[in-house]
Amino acid sequence: MTAWPPLDRERFAKCRALMERGATPGERAAGRAAATRIAAAAGLTLAQAERAGTVRSETAKPRSTPTYAWQRPKAPPTPITLEELQAQKLAAEARRRGQAERAAKRRRAVLAEQERQNVAVRAAQAERDRIWAEARGSGT
Repeated sequence: MTAWPPLDRERFAKCRALMERGATPGERAAGRAAATRIAAAAGLTLAQAERAGTVRSETAKPRSTPTYAWQRPKAPPTPITLEELQAQKLAAEARRRGQAERAAKRRRAVLAEQERQNVAVRAAQAERDRIWAEARGSGT
């Protein structure tokens, strides 16, 4: 038998697949004709080429499946203990308390600034009231 170049083997395998699994009779006939042409180019009949293709695939050693980290099964999770659960709960409460304290501190700072502004506004209003009262008292 003649050794085939890899491209011819690949083309023959594709044509053979079309010959066997074509959707319509026309596709299957076209696949058979193409497979026959490829076999004839190699100096073989279609039957000889099919035997050569099946013998090679049967004698070829099977490929090992690649092992990837994500293909390995995960280890079952260890159950959480009561102590760990209580520690998580205490940590969450402490975190919430800290957040509440920081928010209260920010609110106190905002309220203090507002009070300083209100004092200035009240002082200015008192001055305007005094000036108005003086102007009114002297004008009567």
